[in-house]
Order: sequence, then C-alpha cells, then structure tokens
Amino acid sequence: MAIITRLDRMLADRKMKLNDLAKKTGVSNVNLSKLKTGNVKAVRFSTLEAICKTLNCQPGDILEYVADEEEA
Repeated sequence: MAIITRLDRMLADRKMKLNDLAKKTGVSNVNLSKLKTGNVKAVRFSTLEAICKTLNCQPGDILEYVADEEEA
C-alpha cells in the first residue's frame, strides 16, 4: 500500500510557494516540506484541514492511494 502526496502539484496549480502556505496555515515549513516529499507517517486532521482551507481543495486532491503491484 502506498499513499502518494500531491501537495507539490496543488501548490503549483495555485501558484503558491511552500513558505507562503506555511504562513497562511500556521503549519511549520518543516512539516509541510515533509508532507510535500512524502516523508511522513501521519498527518493531523487539523493540518489537513488548514491546507485544504487555504488551497481551496479536498483531502483527496492532496493524498492519493496507489495499490502495490502485488495487490493489483
């Protein structure tokens, strides 16, 4: 099972930089960077809510499930 983060794509679509998102959401730049690169084990709902509110998107626009080849 793989969860892919699409935060980089959403930021590009909105023409927004990670630093700007950090300022607008109150989420640290480090945490957003980890989420952007997929180096996280968990995401707080409050963080996800702040990101979605700021980017005017749905959680599914940021997170995507991709089945492993073995499962497919």
